[in-house]
Amino acid sequence: MSLNVVLYEPEIPWNTGNIGRTCVGVGAALHLVGKLGFSLSQRQIRRSGLDYWPKLKLFQYKDLAAFEASLTTGAGVLAFSAQAEKVFWDAPYMKDSYLLFGSESRGLPESALKKYGDRLYRIPISEEVRSLNLSTAAAIALYEGVRQTSSP
Repeated sequence: MSLNVVLYEPEIPWNTGNIGRTCVGVGAALHLVGKLGFSLSQRQIRRSGLDYWPKLKLFQYKDLAAFEASLTTGAGVLAFSAQAEKVFWDAPYMKDSYLLFGSESRGLPESALKKYGDRLYRIPISEEVRSLNLSTAAAIALYEGVRQTSSP
C-alpha cells in the first residue's frame, strides 16, 4: 500500500493540482471528498498538475461518510489542522496512512475535528502566519510520512 492524501472540499484548483503532482512523485493516492470548488477538467488543475495528472491514483467521494465507508477496518487516518495541539512529526504514520486536510478557507468541519481529535496534528509555524498554503502543508505532511515509513 501507499500513503494517501485526502482533501475535504478543496476550493483552489492550483493547490489540488500541485498536491496531485506531489502524490505522483511519491507514489501516493489522492482522495477528493465532497463538493469541489472547481471542475477537474479545468485548465488550471491540468496546468498545475502538468502532464503528471493522468498518472495520479485519484479517488472521489460525495461526502466524508462515503470516504469513511470506503476505508478498511483499522485504516490509519491522520487529520491536520492549525487548531491541533500535537505536532505532525509525532504522528504515527503507516505505509497506508490517510492524511486528511480541510478546505483552504474553512479547514476541516467540526464533525471531523471531533471524530479525529485524538489523531489531529498541526505543522508548527510562527505566530506571524495564520496558516500554510494547503499544497505546502500537504507536501510537508506527506514527505514526513515518506520519511517515517521508508526503509533505510
